[in-house]
Amino acid sequence: MSDMTHATRRLLITWAVLMGLTLVAMLSARLGGDARLAALPLWSAGLLLATTFFKVHRVLMVYLGLADASPAWRGAFVGLVLATLALVASGYLVAQLA
Repeated sequence: MSDMTHATRRLLITWAVLMGLTLVAMLSARLGGDARLAALPLWSAGLLLATTFFKVHRVLMVYLGLADASPAWRGAFVGLVLATLALVASGYLVAQLA
């Protein structure tokens, strides 16, 4: 019973952290300015990407159980997430320069 309570508590705390990070992402997107179609400032886009990384990391480690997997699996998934976020960030920077 103690393990079930600990596991449930861990999932609920992770869920609360994910919801908090979602609020941070939403607020940082809205703080970009009054113009609805204007691009986000660099700091806002960076904050969105950082919160996205932490959210994906929590989902991978807690909900998909990669915390118990081998370091190779963890590294592969985290590396793919970082590569994806780097691709998104580079696309954003290219669009800003154009």
